[in-house]
Amino acid sequence: MGKSGAMPIAATRNLRECFDSVRDLLREIGDDEWDAPSLCPGWDVHSVVAHLTGIETVLSGWRPNPDPPGLFERLVPFMEEARGWSSNELLDRFEAVTAARRAELAEMDPDDFEAPCWTPVGQQTYGRFIAVRVFDFWVHEQDIRVPLGRQGHLEGAAAQMALDEVRASFGYIAGKKVAVPDGRSVSVHLTGPLVADLSAAVVNGRAVVDAPTAPRVPDASSAPRVPDASIMTDSLTFMLLACGRIDPAAALADGRVTRAGEPELATRLATGLRFTF
Repeated sequence: MGKSGAMPIAATRNLRECFDSVRDLLREIGDDEWDAPSLCPGWDVHSVVAHLTGIETVLSGWRPNPDPPGLFERLVPFMEEARGWSSNELLDRFEAVTAARRAELAEMDPDDFEAPCWTPVGQQTYGRFIAVRVFDFWVHEQDIRVPLGRQGHLEGAAAQMALDEVRASFGYIAGKKVAVPDGRSVSVHLTGPLVADLSAAVVNGRAVVDAPTAPRVPDASSAPRVPDASIMTDSLTFMLLACGRIDPAAALADGRVTRAGEPELATRLATGLRFTF
């Protein structure tokens, strides 16, 4: 299969990885932990699992389609019903629907993943839709793991795909959320478990991601200049900040995020990463 088919194959594999990781996590937590608050405001662990189970239930049988699958209309009553289920009942439903979805995805033709399809980020392809599901699933898994102190699934292909979803939006983050001034550049260095660098420069009013930036003094050097402002943090903290899960002021105060370069711009970068919730 050519390059165009590589992403859908990876996305489906990564979604299966997420199914397995969440299943294994839920099998090991105690009954009292299902009632613990998650990182989603107002949701306990039970609610997060009901949300994931409900989405996959709605998606069952939904083929690539320019029209949305009625997620919101069908998800709300599903979650209301799920409130009355025990943790064992909900886990059974989660395992059953993810097994069905795994089989369904395996039976799809490669061309299906290239078909035009509604996604939460606009009209794209069904393969792109599955990639967004990986991001959503991975983030919600961390919504459960972090408050329960059960660290895991911070590395691997699915975690990398979730990070790439934020990388794809880093221009928006830099240009709109952080409001980097024209002619300035910013960068984020992730120390691990996923090691990565994200950078953006605003040129003529437009944020350009991972673009080389010219030195301030044209005669000084032909090498790209150091970003005007940067932050350094671990990949989990970065993802939680980008998804609005933790307080950036607290992450700065306790040293999880450090700054370099222009202080005011670096602070704006550290506190302005949230692009979704």
